Amino acid sequence: MTAGAVRIADRPRPEAEGSGGVFSQTWFPVCLSEEAEEGVVKGFDFLGGRVIVVRDADGRAQVLSAYCPHLGADLCTGEMVEGTVRCPFHFWRYGPDGRCVATGSGDPIPPTANLFAFPTVEKFGCIFAFNGTEPLFDLPDFPGAPERLVWKIGEYDRLMPADPWVICCNTPDMQHIQVVHGISFDNGMPHQDVEWTPHSMVYHFRGKMRDGTAIEFRVGIFGTNIYWQDGYVDGRWFGFVAPMGLPEPGKSRLFFAVAVGADDADPEGTRVFLDAMYDMEVRIATEDLPIIERARFRPGTLTKADRTLGRFLQYLRDHPRAHPSADFIG
Repeated sequence: MTAGAVRIADRPRPEAEGSGGVFSQTWFPVCLSEEAEEGVVKGFDFLGGRVIVVRDADGRAQVLSAYCPHLGADLCTGEMVEGTVRCPFHFWRYGPDGRCVATGSGDPIPPTANLFAFPTVEKFGCIFAFNGTEPLFDLPDFPGAPERLVWKIGEYDRLMPADPWVICCNTPDMQHIQVVHGISFDNGMPHQDVEWTPHSMVYHFRGKMRDGTAIEFRVGIFGTNIYWQDGYVDGRWFGFVAPMGLPEPGKSRLFFAVAVGADDADPEGTRVFLDAMYDMEVRIATEDLPIIERARFRPGTLTKADRTLGRFLQYLRDHPRAHPSADFIG
């Protein structure tokens, strides 16, 4: 073993999502906001099961388990009736809170006739569901953002063949940032500047892109699946979030949300900069894809340059897991 290398084979690999029937307790994006139409029931794969997304009378989105507790019909084939989800099989109806409000036959409502109502937030152009009964943390904001923002929202054109946490390991992997993405750090790898909480890690650095463009970023991971970035390219601010959904174990649905400051004096310049930042982030994701597609992620021998990655692997092992909706969505 070379000098400075650290063998961590005796430490377990972070568990795959779904192992033991549980998943990371984090905010998972279920779909784009535009996919949730008012008055329409939309179904999506989620945590190896099925959920629906609906909007209430005020337009608020809600994620619910998809299967009717009566006989198991998939409610995505139902319809919205007077602000409730009506099952197509026997016309049982459910409110946005998941409670059954009527049976088609008029029989009394069984006390167990409820859907699982996930804590739901709409942000960054996506609808998020928290894997739990109560959120453990909030979705991040952009503290350095201008007052008015212009957004570009999108989605990667294929599922990534890995759990989100595997992809998120690229952020604390400072060697990877240098050699794959061609980013240099002005003052060396900023291991000492990482801020850790039980549900996030964030660090700040100044450096240069491969083409010499000056950058100053705060980057991090929230939960086990949300990449976050707040900073400057050539002195101009932009923000970026890449939340990763989990339709099934080992499959990540990757969303992009890029924001720049609105400039009413130069709307075309604002749009050009927004498109450039969006294209840059898509390109970076594309650089990772062939690696992730073929890798069998197995932390083995780490060196001193990997010390933030090593701590992040422990963060992943410590992150709470659960699956309270298992009996409803599976």
